[in-house]
Amino acid sequence: MNETDEDDVDTTERSPRDERPSVDEQRAPARQRLDRDNERPDREDDRQDGQRDKSRWPLIILIAVVTIAIIAGVIYWRATAGLESTDDAYTEGTAISIAPQIAGNVTQLNISDNTFVRAGRLLLIIDQRQYKAAFDQARANLRLAQYQLSSAQVDLEMSRVRAPATLQQAQAQLAQAQANRVQAEREYRRQHAVNPQATTQASIDQANAALASQTAAVSSANAQLQIASLVDQTIQAAEDTVGERQAQLAQAQANLEQAQVNLSYTEIRAPADGWITQRNVEKGSFIQAGQQVFFIVTKQPWIVANFKETQLTYMRPGQKVSISVDAFPNLRLSGHVDSIQAGSGARFSAFPAQNATGNFVKIVRRVPVKIIIDDGLEGVREMPLGLSVVPTVTVR
Repeated sequence: MNETDEDDVDTTERSPRDERPSVDEQRAPARQRLDRDNERPDREDDRQDGQRDKSRWPLIILIAVVTIAIIAGVIYWRATAGLESTDDAYTEGTAISIAPQIAGNVTQLNISDNTFVRAGRLLLIIDQRQYKAAFDQARANLRLAQYQLSSAQVDLEMSRVRAPATLQQAQAQLAQAQANRVQAEREYRRQHAVNPQATTQASIDQANAALASQTAAVSSANAQLQIASLVDQTIQAAEDTVGERQAQLAQAQANLEQAQVNLSYTEIRAPADGWITQRNVEKGSFIQAGQQVFFIVTKQPWIVANFKETQLTYMRPGQKVSISVDAFPNLRLSGHVDSIQAGSGARFSAFPAQNATGNFVKIVRRVPVKIIIDDGLEGVREMPLGLSVVPTVTVR
């Protein structure tokens, strides 16, 4: 018999008492159940504590969020309590309309679109030929008027001397004619007083003729004296001629100045520094007097902000303004309130509201406020007009 057979024999030979479990083995399951029963409440407590902790987190988060929101709201309210802002604001500036004073063809054009020009720069030239001819003619007329005035002044001096001398001469000629007539009268009486046989008919006729001739000479001398006696009138006429020539000289001078001005109008120069905008002229174009050919936008812009009427309660000129520009997000400008328009935009519109007719609906009005830019434009080459900006005014 081998070992396997011996084991089988031993197994079969064991008694039932030997197969009964020991006391410790019988108590082990009870202890395990007791341990499991003791561990189960602990796990349930831990599970309940975990669930209780998880249910508290949303409340804690909600309280934290509300607290942060309240703190942020208080901070924002305190930071913006004294500020007034609007997005209804735009850049404005001086746009000088350039228009010629005379008509003509453009012979020279020295500008192009959106170029920068300095004050005094020659921009364009209008055909100068007819205006140069008019200038030369006016200058010749001025010289002629000068010569005529000089001649009139000489005549005046001569009249002041000649008129009194002519009067004296006429007076002397009258005296001589009267003396000759007296002599002729004596000879006439002598020829008619003597015996006809003592004289000849020829002598009588000669005496008659001499008397008639001297009588006529006296009449002529009287007439010359009357003419020569108008000394004051003669001098006054000469003075009037001088005055007329002076007026003609002044007129010729004015015509020359006008011709010179018209000639200067053929050259259009920049009145200020700025950019050429809205150009509608080319070389060779015929332009009329008063026709707008382009604009010059100057370098210094400002802001026109249309604030609501309810935002103007504490707004005053001189208050500081911070400005952001939509076209330049990184640009920050600073300025101040220059003035507040004395009327809303609706009041000065082309068709103002007629609130006395029909049904009335109250609308909050907007009032333009001019804001001057003080700082921030140093790095900006140009600031186009009409850009959208957002100004914020510190009112308190």
